[in-house]
Amino acid sequence: MDIQRQGVAKRKMVRRIVVGVSLLLVAGGVTYGVNHLQAALPSIESGTAYSDTVKRGPMLRQVHGIGSLVPEDILWVSAQIDGRIEKIYMQPGTPVPAGALLMDLSNPTLTGAMIGAEFDLKQAEAALADLEVTLQSNKVDKESAAAQVTSDYMQAKIKAERDKQLADQGLIASLDFKLSEAQARDLESRSRIEDKRMTILDRSAETQIAAQRVKIDQLRAMYELKKEQVQELHVHSSVAGTLQQLGNGAVGAPPLEVGQNVVAGAILAKVAQQTKLKAQIKITETEAKDIALGQPASIDTHNGVIPGKVVRIDPSAVNGSVLVDVALAGALPNGARPDLSVDGTVDIERLDDVLYVGRPTVGQPHSSATLFRIDEDGKTATRTTVKLGRASVNTIEIVEGLKAGDKVILSDMSAQDAHEKVRLN
Repeated sequence: MDIQRQGVAKRKMVRRIVVGVSLLLVAGGVTYGVNHLQAALPSIESGTAYSDTVKRGPMLRQVHGIGSLVPEDILWVSAQIDGRIEKIYMQPGTPVPAGALLMDLSNPTLTGAMIGAEFDLKQAEAALADLEVTLQSNKVDKESAAAQVTSDYMQAKIKAERDKQLADQGLIASLDFKLSEAQARDLESRSRIEDKRMTILDRSAETQIAAQRVKIDQLRAMYELKKEQVQELHVHSSVAGTLQQLGNGAVGAPPLEVGQNVVAGAILAKVAQQTKLKAQIKITETEAKDIALGQPASIDTHNGVIPGKVVRIDPSAVNGSVLVDVALAGALPNGARPDLSVDGTVDIERLDDVLYVGRPTVGQPHSSATLFRIDEDGKTATRTTVKLGRASVNTIEIVEGLKAGDKVILSDMSAQDAHEKVRLN
């Protein structure tokens, strides 16, 4: 027969309670430890983090822009008169000597007007010759008549003097003398009238000839104008260079072709001088405010760097950029041609003694930014607020937050925005 042991159930109950309490204590300790355990630092590869050391000394402020080479002298050849393209002699890319014939136009109406103007001029010149002959003939007739009157006057004068002597001697009647004297006075008056008539005739002839010559000059000017317009149907380049395009080059505009009609003023060709090029670079309007005429610049053609200086600053901004012209002072490298893409750098000013560092991917000039400063152990980096000042292409001034010798990460750390400290592997 089984005998029940005393206190067994009680001991089991105590043991269960002790085990439960221990488990609760262990779970609470684990929970407390987990809640108070410091989060592990995020890690970044030091090889992928671009860094730089803060320095003190001179800093050259520069601004950078991209652009292209453009000719200093461009000739836009335009149509001087309406016409139809008959022949095109040169294509874009062809060297063009001065005076080279680019294309021929035709305008039958203008050609006919020139021929008509030429005939009108010749007719007027023939009319002048005929007028001169007619006036000369009239003058001869009038001179002959005047000479006859003068001769009659001289004879009458002599007769009157003779009759006066005879009358004084009583050889003829005094009445005969008076008649001779009256006839002489009459012929003298007629002679003076003929002299005046000859003077008026000369003036009249000069006036008629002058009027005809004015008409001839007018017709000659009209003929020369028509002739010049016809000559302008043969389109030439007045300068030597390279033919860059036919037509105005507008987007969507069809190329010029034989048989096409063009109107006066239409762009027919663009000729640029290859040996005289300048650079046009686009600078953001926030940086362009510090650019001034005469500042030194350098132009990288990707086949050599050419020194230059700023010669023009566009007064307006387009799409946030300002166009700056740089005159080139050095020799052009091989392959330099209009529309070649270039990089331009303009020297703004030299700062003698400033604290500066390489330009980070974040942070604008004259603003505050947060950078990760590498700690002394070189294994961690701490977020630091930095006040930035004036900027250059590759460097920026440090106003507050860092000192010379500090090393900071310049690459993009936006992925660590939630952390104040990172580990460098």
